[in-house]
Amino acid sequence: MLGVRIRERLARSRRLALIELAVLAVLAVGVTLVLWGPDGDSEPVATSSTPAPIELPGLPDATAPVLMPGRPGEPAASLPANEMSAMPRPPHNNADVRFVTMMIPHHEQALVMARLAADRGENPQLKIIADRILAAQGPEIKVLEAWLADRGLDRDSGGDHRHQMSGMQSAEALNRLTAARGAEFDQMFVAMMTDHHQGAIDMGKEALTLGSDISVNELASSVVVEQSVEINRMRQVLTEGAAGEGE
Repeated sequence: MLGVRIRERLARSRRLALIELAVLAVLAVGVTLVLWGPDGDSEPVATSSTPAPIELPGLPDATAPVLMPGRPGEPAASLPANEMSAMPRPPHNNADVRFVTMMIPHHEQALVMARLAADRGENPQLKIIADRILAAQGPEIKVLEAWLADRGLDRDSGGDHRHQMSGMQSAEALNRLTAARGAEFDQMFVAMMTDHHQGAIDMGKEALTLGSDISVNELASSVVVEQSVEINRMRQVLTEGAAGEGE
């Protein structure tokens, strides 16, 4: 009996070894495995151990049409993509340069006045407006400087136009504003910042009329709209504050 059991175990070991060798052979040579369908059909479904190639998207069609908007009053046209050329830089003129070079120091003075409101002002709504001026005009200065640098210009490229910068406050007026506190500061701040904003609006309107650069046109339009709104808001806040004190 012992000898029969040993022979059975040896036979079983040989069968397992043969099965393992067969599996290794299939994996090594990539033999196609035949799988039967789930519905028991006699037709086999063949799969390969080699993964199917991934289809990558092709290059975009260089001749695909691109819609080109026409000038005002003219219909749009289409051109093949490979026939389009890079858009030329929008032209600028002296009015654009004058606006940019004047608006930089103009904004800088607005920042000087706006920074005083936090410690010297009394009306909390005016302090909020001052914070908005800081948040808006600080980044705008960087945009204006980048516009000049991109065209090989600097702050002096527009010449000395300080006498033409409407709304700029004198050193004596800034000293009086710095010395003021409370309600007196609020009244002076609104009066001086209103005059300052109006000067920026006048320069913006001039750039919109005489300038030719698209980006300068957009910035000038923003100055005109936003600073007009701030003038009205400052006056409203000051009036409401005065009315509240009288009650």
